[in-house]
Amino acid sequence: MASGSDRNPIIIGGLPSQVPDFDPEETREWLDSLDAAVDERGRERARYLMLRLIERAREKRVAVPEMSGTDYVNTIATRDEPFFPGNEEIERKILNATRWNAAVTVSRAQRPGIGVGGHIATFASSASLYDVGFNHFFRGKDGGDGGDQIFFQGHASPGIYARAFLLDRLTERNLDGFRQERSKAPYGLSSYPHPRMMPDFWEFPTVSMGLGPIGAIYQARMNRYMQARGICDTSRSHVWAFLGDGEMDEPESLGQLTIAARESLDNLTFVVNCNLQRLDGPVRGNGKIIQELESVFRGAGWNVIKLVWDRSWDPLLAQDRDGVLVNKLNTTPDGQFQTYATETGGYIRDHFFGGDQRLRAMAEHMTDDQLLHLGRGGHDHRKIYAAYRAAKEHQGQPTVILAQTVKGWTLGPNFEGRNATHQMKKLTVDDLKGFRDRLRLPIPDSDLEEGLPPYYHPGRESEEIQYMHDRRRELGGYVPTRVNRARPLKLPQEGVYAALRKGSGQQSIATTMAFVRLLRDLMRDKEIGHRFVPIAPDEYRTFGMDSLFPSAKIYNPLGQTYESVDRELLLSYKESPTGQLLHDGITEAGCTASLIAAGSAYATHGEPLIPVYVFYSMFGFQRTGDQFWQMADQLARGFVLGATAGRTTLTGEGTQHADGHSQLLASTNPACVAYDPAFGFEIAHIVRDGLRRMYGPDAEDVFYYLTVYNEPIQHPAEPEGVDVEGLLKGLYHYRTAPGGTVAARILASGVAVPWAVEAQRILAEEWDVRADVWSATSWTELRRDALAAEEHNLLHPEEEPRVPYVTRALHDDHGPVLAVSDWMRAVPDQISRWVPGTYQSLGADGFGFADTRGAARRFFHIDAQSIVLGVLTELVRDGKLNRSVLRTAIDRYQLLDVAAAHPGTAGGDA
Repeated sequence: MASGSDRNPIIIGGLPSQVPDFDPEETREWLDSLDAAVDERGRERARYLMLRLIERAREKRVAVPEMSGTDYVNTIATRDEPFFPGNEEIERKILNATRWNAAVTVSRAQRPGIGVGGHIATFASSASLYDVGFNHFFRGKDGGDGGDQIFFQGHASPGIYARAFLLDRLTERNLDGFRQERSKAPYGLSSYPHPRMMPDFWEFPTVSMGLGPIGAIYQARMNRYMQARGICDTSRSHVWAFLGDGEMDEPESLGQLTIAARESLDNLTFVVNCNLQRLDGPVRGNGKIIQELESVFRGAGWNVIKLVWDRSWDPLLAQDRDGVLVNKLNTTPDGQFQTYATETGGYIRDHFFGGDQRLRAMAEHMTDDQLLHLGRGGHDHRKIYAAYRAAKEHQGQPTVILAQTVKGWTLGPNFEGRNATHQMKKLTVDDLKGFRDRLRLPIPDSDLEEGLPPYYHPGRESEEIQYMHDRRRELGGYVPTRVNRARPLKLPQEGVYAALRKGSGQQSIATTMAFVRLLRDLMRDKEIGHRFVPIAPDEYRTFGMDSLFPSAKIYNPLGQTYESVDRELLLSYKESPTGQLLHDGITEAGCTASLIAAGSAYATHGEPLIPVYVFYSMFGFQRTGDQFWQMADQLARGFVLGATAGRTTLTGEGTQHADGHSQLLASTNPACVAYDPAFGFEIAHIVRDGLRRMYGPDAEDVFYYLTVYNEPIQHPAEPEGVDVEGLLKGLYHYRTAPGGTVAARILASGVAVPWAVEAQRILAEEWDVRADVWSATSWTELRRDALAAEEHNLLHPEEEPRVPYVTRALHDDHGPVLAVSDWMRAVPDQISRWVPGTYQSLGADGFGFADTRGAARRFFHIDAQSIVLGVLTELVRDGKLNRSVLRTAIDRYQLLDVAAAHPGTAGGDA
């Protein structure tokens, strides 16, 4: 046993504990050797030796079980706990004041006429876990580096605000603005950690459960990546992630644990607040969530520290010579422990200690009140300090601390451990009085009986507040704090874009490849080339990015310890400890977490990185859309490339790969600047403008999403005098019709522009229609411009009305407008209300399927011939043509026969 006695763990991967020791002297020698290795060479060397011994034992076919679980006691034995350097009495007073103000903040937010809610119980259970970190571990940014990165549990935000109030970082007016961000501006506080809403306070958005854990893992990895590549010194930064045990059910919470172990991220600590409760009830009522998580984390290669019981259990555990108490702890399910938290000392005596004479004897000298206050380890400052210090000192592995607490702790019997406590937001007068007494605060009854309960501050000159300031000064400043120290980057000269602006000549390439060529040239730029961070989910070759392998190399902290199977090839697979490419495996969630960590490095560490995340467009906003919102909230910047885009461009792959809607999903994210470029020169202008907007002198908190395709086409040279302003706004006149007398206009985006050009030719030659082609580089930006104009006109009726750009661009009466793309019609229909005259759209609505590109486009009625029919239909509707032309066109082009369509181009994986 680890806590309270010298007993060894009795659950070791199923190995029977009664295996006899035939040679105790030899056993002692082995143990002494291990002790000597630890004492003389350190834990990291001892760990290496143990791993080699296990490896050799398996080579010799010695059955060595994995240690997947230990007893339900503290990992750190009482005798091994370090000296606690703080003043526990003062820290208790600080914590009590923080607890009170956190609860009162939420309770006052429920005042009449407001009623915006909040959560009390989460912080109540985790308050001590945070307090020890604030007082002794969390490093600030005043030293000029990034300090520690702390992912606070979202529902605990009132407690973080309450502590900031004591430190004069926030005022009572701020606390009264909790969850009233606009109506109480500029004093309002966001509900949860939201950097976009509070960009000088919060660093990481965490309340979308499951994203905090994966974000913390990839943040720790990004710190190592930046250190390895010499971008900045992150050696002192430690990543702390505060999580809930119920949150660990989210697949993102546990899905990427192995990368942290594989890359030895000992700069990372998870603190899982195991209060045994979800939002509605127990996490594992019939089981033991701490034991379950221990097995998961150990199996993933993490160092596990269990913090289960407080110091009041130490004397009892010291008496447990035959293990009956430990066995009782091991076999009691969580649901019963939750009940013990709500019951009397007599109930605990009868139901926990009463079933065995040896247990009854242990408890017979204790009063019912003492039994009632046998506490959980997550509320004991000394035990927490020991766990945190052990985590910081551990080398070679990430650490998880599994800390048992009681949800709603100190809030009184109506809150503590109750199933409904998460949804309880308001304290009654009796609750407040009991809470005040529990915390020993000098607040008179009269202040609680009339009006709103008051906040409590012991005074700026009190020893508690001075202690808090002293601790934060010693640790490098106040946290949480977000600081943007980044300077504008020196952007590349025009020459880097020249190749794309010249076109591809006779060579046919996909827009994905056009972008990759530009990226390769940008990475060679002497000023900012090293700041690019290419990211892909095991698809570099698919996207034609394997050309980057030899020069940029793939980041791997261990380097390449094997001979690559393709080492003789020019584009061989090369890994390096200083590699630039992040090859995150088949995990879009992991890649997006890398994107976010890299994209916010300008604030986290004061060093801008330019992430370029390339992925199958179908598996971006659809699969990891919540993380793109996290990216927006974290104010991250960078380029997101939805490659192999479109409903019909990758049709050989079938339904699940046929993306016809990601542009629509992207349009819902206010920070996402989405473009659907058709040609290389468009990409050049968009990327150049993106670098300016995100990394120039007046940097904006946006990120760019470009959908690029895998269909090879000949890219034209940039037209002379091209309307760059219109291109960036989302629409410009690309090609004038070669002939015809009846006017019309075709708006197309992305891969559909060549179809529109072909339709333009057919209309002129066969139907005497003069159809100009416009390239709609961004339907979303057009819509946003129009909405902004409408909002201004709504609020400024006395001024000259603003006219949306799309309306001004298409105001001339040059016939009806037909919009077409490889997306569902809702994408181009975003602008329909602002287009003057007749407007109609064609699109790929419905499921994609596997077939030739030509057949798919004929099926969706978006190929060149279908565009011809669409234009004719609108001209008939306007009375410019006779209706008979429609049947003629349908028959001539066999538009009802999918098989009659030309199959179109083949190939083009990139």
